[in-house]
Amino acid sequence: MSHQPNNGVTLNGTLLPDDVVPNRTDPANTASNGPAVLNEQTLGDYRSERSITRERAEEARPYDLVILSSFGGPEGQEDVIPFLRNVTAGRGIPDERLEEVATHYRANGGISPINEQNRALLAALQQALAERGPRIPITWATRNWKPYVKDVLAEAYENGHRNVLVLATSAYPGYSSCRQYREDYGMAIEQLGLEGRVHVGKIRQFFDVPGFSRAFADGLKNGLATVREQLAARDSGSLNPRLRIMFCTHSVPTSAANEAGPRGVNYEGGSAYVEKHLQVARAVLSLVRDEAPQLLQNVEWELVYQSRSGPPSMPWLEPDVNDALEALPTPANPAEDGEAPVEGVVLVPLGFVSDHMEVKWDLDTEALDTCERLGVVAVRTPTPGTHPAYVESLRRLIEERVENGVSADLRPERESVLAPSASGQYGWFDECEPGCCKPGRGAPKPVIAEYAAGATGAEDSASATSASENAPASRSGGCGSGGCCSP
Repeated sequence: MSHQPNNGVTLNGTLLPDDVVPNRTDPANTASNGPAVLNEQTLGDYRSERSITRERAEEARPYDLVILSSFGGPEGQEDVIPFLRNVTAGRGIPDERLEEVATHYRANGGISPINEQNRALLAALQQALAERGPRIPITWATRNWKPYVKDVLAEAYENGHRNVLVLATSAYPGYSSCRQYREDYGMAIEQLGLEGRVHVGKIRQFFDVPGFSRAFADGLKNGLATVREQLAARDSGSLNPRLRIMFCTHSVPTSAANEAGPRGVNYEGGSAYVEKHLQVARAVLSLVRDEAPQLLQNVEWELVYQSRSGPPSMPWLEPDVNDALEALPTPANPAEDGEAPVEGVVLVPLGFVSDHMEVKWDLDTEALDTCERLGVVAVRTPTPGTHPAYVESLRRLIEERVENGVSADLRPERESVLAPSASGQYGWFDECEPGCCKPGRGAPKPVIAEYAAGATGAEDSASATSASENAPASRSGGCGSGGCCSP
């Protein structure tokens, strides 16, 4: 079905095209009780987390340092195995298994592009803050390699910083993309003995900020135009080729997806993780539709997944991008019923903020190889990286949290491409619900940025709470390599 302007229904000001993609691993959404598909019959029951009435914004504080926090990656061949040991700590995976995963890094000189990309983002943010404020220093820490979170936080405290704001390079709700960062800092505070002595807050998940969608929309417009130009140059190309946009994100276990976000909420596709990707995909498509509608002629789209790991018996979000490509009618795999083939594909890495190893390997190598074998013209669009609009949105996220002497009525409004919540505020939560993204098993871990009614000050839950939270025994969501530690 082609994407047509203004086709679909509207919910709370958000256009919902009529080709909503459900969570294919659990089409009935039995785990989370959300609607399998949005239509006129199910809209009445669908309110998502917008029904939560508590305020989403934390009061501005005198933050004196921002820490850009990332997954991390090796910087040379000798770093690869130690890095993967950090990633898989506690899972008992032998080095020979890790070496199988290491081949992706080995092929790239033992270097993950993620670190250099974070240095570039750090430099861009430093410049943006210096030019437009707020005037606050920003540094960098990573979860699994140098500079480690614990070391950076210790240095920050030694240098006199007492109010620290964490900006994690993950846009969506989920354990690996949000809660694990909260645990990283909670554990660091506990290990350093800084409970009640330092406040550490966290920037809200930023999937819905305008610059995030803008970066992908610019890339999608260029990608669609490129595919059309290449198809037009083919002697055998059709005058109106059928195209498919595949919005790609990291797969996670279905159980982990169902744990994402506040509990007791009906989410489209069965989880906050799936729903927010679908919402961003629509926001991106809306920008393209408004600015270059001709590019969407005879175009279909779907949300697909990549980079799964773990045993085959464990259900993960599907379809895998390569499986989805194989299922298409293509010039090399024509449909038996004569259905027109998909001649062009645009891969949009919607779940990633930079071109790190999973993008470079799983999309640029494996998925594009699949497209070539199927006779499909394909391009992979850029991640946000240091796109000016994306950097500006991150700067504004910092600005909305930092107390800088500006009166409340003059402070910038919270930004979102989505509708406001029942509280009237835009965007995700500055402080997460106690059960948000809470795994179903594992040892208790302290967290930061957790909401507690009536809590104020550094000694309360918004700082380093030692809440008894369950950590997963095994979780993916950003290993930095395709098929990390899979059997």
